[in-house]
Amino acid sequence: MKWSLKIATIAGTEVRIHVTFFILLALVAMQGMSGGHGVAGAVDALLFVSSAFLCVLLHEFGHVFAARGYGIRTPDITLLPIGGVARLERMPRKPSHELVVAICGPLVNVAIAGAIWLALGIKLVLDPDLHFEQSGHFWENLMKWNLLMVGFNMIPAFPMDGGRVLRALLAMFADYGKATRWAATIGQGIALSVALWMLFGGGFHPILLLIAFFIFMAAGQEAAAVTQEEATRGLRVRDAMLTDFHTLPSGATLRDAVDLLLSGSQQDFPMLDRGGNLLGILTRNRLISALSEHGATHPADQILESCPDSVTAVTSLAEGLERLRITNCPVMPVLDPMTGLLIGLLTSENVGEVLMIRAALRKDR
Repeated sequence: MKWSLKIATIAGTEVRIHVTFFILLALVAMQGMSGGHGVAGAVDALLFVSSAFLCVLLHEFGHVFAARGYGIRTPDITLLPIGGVARLERMPRKPSHELVVAICGPLVNVAIAGAIWLALGIKLVLDPDLHFEQSGHFWENLMKWNLLMVGFNMIPAFPMDGGRVLRALLAMFADYGKATRWAATIGQGIALSVALWMLFGGGFHPILLLIAFFIFMAAGQEAAAVTQEEATRGLRVRDAMLTDFHTLPSGATLRDAVDLLLSGSQQDFPMLDRGGNLLGILTRNRLISALSEHGATHPADQILESCPDSVTAVTSLAEGLERLRITNCPVMPVLDPMTGLLIGLLTSENVGEVLMIRAALRKDR
C-alpha cells in the first residue's frame, strides 16, 4: 500500500504502518494532555492506543496463519487509523475454508479478552465506557477494546470479517460470484445506512464515516473483481496479450522512445538487450518526466521500470490480471518459458477489449 512504512517482517509477512497512523497518534496524545493531565496523560493515551493496535496486528495474524494452512501467502499487513488490512494473495474459494480464515481474526481478540479477564479475576465489573482520560483502567479498557473489535468485525458488512462469514455461508447454497454480489450489496447497504444516520441526526463521527466509505468502496471493488474473474474463466494470457508491439534496443535514447510514442497507440515500451532478453519497461510517465529533466538525448536504459514479475502465455488470465494489479508496472511481460524471451505484453486495456468482444459475441449468439 502506498504511503506505508515497513517496520518488521514476521513469519514471512511484512508489517507496515501507513503514514496517516502517525496523525492518529498525534491526535490521541493531544486528547490525553487535555483536561490538565499533561504529559503523563499523553503517555497513558499513547500506551493504550499502541497496545490496542498491537491487538489489531495479532487479529490480522489470526487471518494470516489460518490462510497459510490452506497454502495462501500474505505478503504484508498494513496498520491504518481505521484498523489493519492483511493483503492475502487470494481468498479461499471453498466456503468452509473462507469461513475459517474470516473467523480466526475475531477469535484472537476473544482469546486476548479472555486472558485479561482471567488474569484480573471473574469479579471484574465492566463499565461500558472507555476511561481513556483516567489512569488505572488500562487492562479493563484493553479487554473491552478486544470485545468491541469482535462485535464490530462481525457486523455482516462485506468485506469485513462478518461480511466474509456471510459470503462463505451464502456460497454454500449459491455460486461464488452470486454470493459475493449479495454480500457486497448488503455491506454497501449497511455503509450507506450508517452515513444517512449520521446525516439525519445521528451526529458526525469522522472515523465511523471513513469506515463506512471504506466498506462501500471495498465491497464494490471486490464484487467487480469476482465478476471479472468469472468473465475470464477458461481464458489464458495468450487470449488477451499484445503480440504486435514495439521494443527499444539497449542503446536507445529518449528521442527514440518519443518517436515510437507519437507513431502509434503504444504507451509503454520494453527494452531488450542484444540477446533479446528483457531489461525493463520504459513507461510513458517516466518518459515524460525524464524528458523535462534530462532532455531527449538521455539514455533510455537509465529510467527503466525493472518489472521483475512476468507470466507465460498459458497462465490463466485471472491470475495474470491479479499479478498485473499488484505490480508497479502498467504492463505485464509475457515470456516464453523455454527461452525466457519476450513474446507478448499483458495490459488491462487489452483485456478489457477482449472481454467486451466476448460479451458482444455472446449476446449476438
